[in-house]
Amino acid sequence: MTIASYFRLSYSVIFGFILISACAKISSPSGGPKDVLPPVVVKSEPASGAKNFSGKRFVVTFNEYIELRNVNEKFMVSPPMQRRPEISVRGKNLVVEYDDKLRDSTTYTFYFQDAIRDLNEGNPIDNYSFVFSTGPVIDSLSLTGNVLNAFDLNPPENTLVMLYSDLTDSAFIKKIPDYISKADKNGYFRIDNIKEGIYRIFALIDADNTKNYSLHDEEIAFRDSLVHISPDKDFLPDSKDTAGMKSVQSALTDTLIHKGEYKLFLFKPFKKNYYLTSSSRQQANKMIFTLSMPPDSMEFSFSLPGTEENRWLAEKSRDKDTLLIWLKDSSLYSQPVLKALIRYPFTDSTGTIIIKEDTAQMRFLAPRVTRGTRKPEPYRVISTASSGKLIPGQAISFLSQTPFREPDTSAIKLYRLTNTEEKERLSFKLTPDSINSCRILLNADFLQGENYLLITDSAAFGDIYGAKNDSAGIKFSIRDRSSFGKLIVNINNYEGKRIIQLLSSEEKLIREISMDRDGKAEFPYLEKGMYRLKIIYDLNGDGKWTTGDFESGRQPEPVSFMPMEIEIKENWENELFWDVSAMHVKKFRNTSDVSRTRR
Repeated sequence: MTIASYFRLSYSVIFGFILISACAKISSPSGGPKDVLPPVVVKSEPASGAKNFSGKRFVVTFNEYIELRNVNEKFMVSPPMQRRPEISVRGKNLVVEYDDKLRDSTTYTFYFQDAIRDLNEGNPIDNYSFVFSTGPVIDSLSLTGNVLNAFDLNPPENTLVMLYSDLTDSAFIKKIPDYISKADKNGYFRIDNIKEGIYRIFALIDADNTKNYSLHDEEIAFRDSLVHISPDKDFLPDSKDTAGMKSVQSALTDTLIHKGEYKLFLFKPFKKNYYLTSSSRQQANKMIFTLSMPPDSMEFSFSLPGTEENRWLAEKSRDKDTLLIWLKDSSLYSQPVLKALIRYPFTDSTGTIIIKEDTAQMRFLAPRVTRGTRKPEPYRVISTASSGKLIPGQAISFLSQTPFREPDTSAIKLYRLTNTEEKERLSFKLTPDSINSCRILLNADFLQGENYLLITDSAAFGDIYGAKNDSAGIKFSIRDRSSFGKLIVNINNYEGKRIIQLLSSEEKLIREISMDRDGKAEFPYLEKGMYRLKIIYDLNGDGKWTTGDFESGRQPEPVSFMPMEIEIKENWENELFWDVSAMHVKKFRNTSDVSRTRR
């Protein structure tokens, strides 16, 4: 055989192999409609709804091959089992096996949500469940409701809802529930196959997967009154679709949201124990100590044994739960280790609050200076006037990264600029921030629509370490009120203290007003855009929202939202009326049609 013949023969063999492989390749048939149908149950052993069942497994057969998706998150048994059942797929069969001893005369419901899907297209069976009873009766009562976050009324994720026939408080802590379900992404829940009786209902974000309130910082919800499950009002429809259920179309999305009978408001309990959560010295001259919660009027102090107090500056945060220490003396902050004495409230093992003394070794290791090490940034004072435009009535803030010393007012000059470019010298007042030593406020009689010049000579500002600012000149103006909108809200039908909050469309707090009687809440100088209104019913009158407490049976303070989104336009004034007696509302629509122009 010649070399040429050899290569011709090899080429033929290879080509033939490729052709055969291509012909033998398995591919999905083209054409025809896409499969959009979910799997259908053909049979099961035992049949769903079986009575007097005592087996250790059941098998459900479908009309096509199936798969499971996210079954660990979506599968649930009610009442819960001590050990999670084993779930497997064998072709067209779903196999569920368990070792738990089943309760007598109890209806078990195995919820799969949409975890069961066909193998080819992934079409899910929505809300599939399998039911059997260990007694002669299938319990047929049901309960529905909604779980919402108590502070913002948003539906929380991964919330369990539980029913207890044991009505004691300790049951929620020590026992697993009689019935359990999981709220959907919109907060709606449904518990089926319940026995007639009286129950307590709870919701829980189960951080440790114990099916009870074992961690006292888990988010929970509870209902004050008992739940009566009876055939008169609670029943299980023959079909588990959405027909006949109360539902609303969300104004924010196209999602169909079901309205259940019972509302639960989830909250994170307030930390009751006092302790020191952190102590740090990330800068040589700066130490920070933080408590678990505000100490009220109790002592929270710092000292360096054997050192005079004038060698440092101590200040507390607005809530007084953080203590900030500025070391002023270089002989102190140059030391890599300082022994600090902290006195703070502490809750001991008996629950008694004492003032504890702790000695803390505060270490700071200066970073090694290498060739690529960045030089420290020069001392800078930042002014809000640098934005170029200020809101009427707004003070100018000067900010520094370190505490200010007494400013030199003679080195600060403020001018109003006239149309002829002449400068009119103005008087002003400097006021240190009472909370933040790194902030100073400048107030003056600014006029809307006018232009100004602020000059700070070098060394006008400086810090307690001797650093001084460079000279700077800033031109700015005061915006005219016509570039803003105004909102007036008439608050009606609630007796007691309340906090009216104006939020952005993303629910970021813009401003808030405290009120103790019906009347007008005014929000001037608003940028154009969309806003929301929220009310906190300040039951304890402390000027802020207060969370709940399960042990004392206290619910979180209620909140409500005005059921509309408010559009603010330039040079427009919106006046609205809000009946705040209707609580727990969260749906929004535009109100630009009720706005009226400023006169």
